[in-house]
Amino acid sequence: MTESPAGTAAPGLQPLLHDLLVTTMAPTQVWSGPDGQIRATGAQGVFHADVRVLSSTVLTVDGVEPEWLLSGHRDAGVSEAVLALRMIDGPGPDPTAWVRRRCEVSPGRVHAPIVLECATQEPVSGTLRLRMSSDMAGFDSVKQGAPAGPLRPEVVDGGVQWTGGDGVTCRVLVPDARIDLDDEGATAAWDVTVHPGAPLTLDWDVVAEVRGAVVQRPDNPFIEWRRPVVTADDPRLGRLLHRSLDDLATLRMTWDQAPRETFLAAGSPWFFTLFGRDSLWAARFLLPLGTDLARGTLRTLAAGQGTRDEPATQEQPGKILHEVRSKTLNLGEGTSLPPVYYGTVDATPLWVCLLKDAWQWGMADADVVDLLPALDRCLVWMQDHGDSDGDGFLDYQDPTGHGLANQGWKDSGDSIQWRDGRLAEGPIALSEVQAYAYEAAMGAADLLDHFGRPGGEDWRRWAADLAERFRARFWTRDAEGPYPGIALDRHGAVVDSVASNMGHLLGTGLLRPDEERVIAGRLVGQDMSSGYGLRTLSTTSAGYWPLKYHGGSVWAHDTAIAVHGMSRAGLRDAATVLIGGLLEAAGHFGYQLPELYGGNPVGDGPGPVPYPAACHPQAWSAGAAVVVLTALLDVVPDRAEGELRMRPASTALPVGSVRAEGISGFGGHWTVERLRDGTTRATRTT
Repeated sequence: MTESPAGTAAPGLQPLLHDLLVTTMAPTQVWSGPDGQIRATGAQGVFHADVRVLSSTVLTVDGVEPEWLLSGHRDAGVSEAVLALRMIDGPGPDPTAWVRRRCEVSPGRVHAPIVLECATQEPVSGTLRLRMSSDMAGFDSVKQGAPAGPLRPEVVDGGVQWTGGDGVTCRVLVPDARIDLDDEGATAAWDVTVHPGAPLTLDWDVVAEVRGAVVQRPDNPFIEWRRPVVTADDPRLGRLLHRSLDDLATLRMTWDQAPRETFLAAGSPWFFTLFGRDSLWAARFLLPLGTDLARGTLRTLAAGQGTRDEPATQEQPGKILHEVRSKTLNLGEGTSLPPVYYGTVDATPLWVCLLKDAWQWGMADADVVDLLPALDRCLVWMQDHGDSDGDGFLDYQDPTGHGLANQGWKDSGDSIQWRDGRLAEGPIALSEVQAYAYEAAMGAADLLDHFGRPGGEDWRRWAADLAERFRARFWTRDAEGPYPGIALDRHGAVVDSVASNMGHLLGTGLLRPDEERVIAGRLVGQDMSSGYGLRTLSTTSAGYWPLKYHGGSVWAHDTAIAVHGMSRAGLRDAATVLIGGLLEAAGHFGYQLPELYGGNPVGDGPGPVPYPAACHPQAWSAGAAVVVLTALLDVVPDRAEGELRMRPASTALPVGSVRAEGISGFGGHWTVERLRDGTTRATRTT
């Protein structure tokens, strides 16, 4: 058995992320140990676009690494680590000399001042060395744990530079430092003396450029959503929202096919780009804070909407893309995705759902009109291309042999399985995709009617027929009672896993109220609700394991979608159970909800077990905080009246009173309040 040093992964294994400190400002990200040191191992490094431009930056003082005391997030794109300097400290047990390592990330640049301070009787002196290396590795090779050797740098004015292929450069500026080069990297050295009460700052910066990167920072520096001021009896709500909005601000991107528009990158580090499904859900979650992000996301994806049949990329006329990269993405085990890849069955109806919801929250009619041609093309795809086997349901199957085997949000190879653990065979029609299609058809009908275009009634009939087919084909039963299975397989059989997918059906209109109550009851049962959120798969399934990617773990966005649907359906009691779980989980992750975490129940260990390769920050996980706020307030837009409406509640809020100043809707801002005694107020302030 091959052993690896502590904290590192054996070559060929995906590196772990859960114990790393990450600082981002798209398209740049820094991954380090908790002590701020970047070591040439795993996923640590400075990344710009999809390239690791620096693979190590290790600080020593008199040849010894400082000792970690504290680190964490300070602001959007800013982190700090505090380390003890006992190698040069004065006598006695108290640490009286330390170094603060600030990491301030902006697009294409990292400013990382080193601040030394002491409270010793006499000045302290030492030699600081910053050892640096670069392998210019592509992110896909980093993700696969493929080792890459360091490159030799060159001296440039003010510092040192590495040059990779395809016009990639990384310059490290180290003013006032001595620089030594060798074949494996560079060392910057400073001889310092620190006086008590007089901090000494050593500045160094990283400047990176990746020519031809398809995603960039937006030209517009202003964030597309409003940041509300939230007060609640339960302080966890405000902490979660504050951290989540900071994280979302670091994920803003633009695509070179729509350079004036802004969307949210899916997540750091592996999904730091445009993802159709993820970007749509994140924008949808943030609608109560403004519609500008939704407009930018819709326009961006419309710019890449499919125009032809192309099996290699799975492009089809009207189809919304899955993801974009600068070059072909090799994921190992025979999976290889082209730079613009359309292998998703749900992004197209979700695009329509976002357009309808954005209009309901007050997006200008003129902006909607501009997007109606793209809406028409989405509907053509749903009707003419989305159903490959002619059974009346949207489905998918990879025709290439090297694309994604599963093309819903649960896109891992073993995610669609029977209750006994057998994998389903494609083409596969997912339950939640039929709900998205129903909601899209009904939303499109409303938009077509409003804007005086034909076809509204046709799409209402299409949706009604889909609902009847769904009711006849997808429902199954176990000892606990009826429920919709996760999918239909190639034979038309119901894949009978009890899974979180059914939560996505709620509030879409596909189901009757009695059916929604049945599903909500199943989702808050002990086999599905861990106390930290909604499990992706029931504990009664043979394939369940709390750290299975889509087979028992908890995803914050998945839980939020169920909460969103429960709120829409008036199932407030069930929604509060899942909201309580997300708030309970958030504190265990410093209020930065990761991509996913373990499905172990409350009481089984000190908290939810981290999924060690989970991305963070993740756009739809951060956006879940806004869903929690909106569901607690139970506020909905009334497009006809141009105002926000609050539904009455029969039960007390799990967090006591909640007040939010700065909810957006219909070109104005609102203060929305729900008190512990049930009193509600929604007042337009501008």
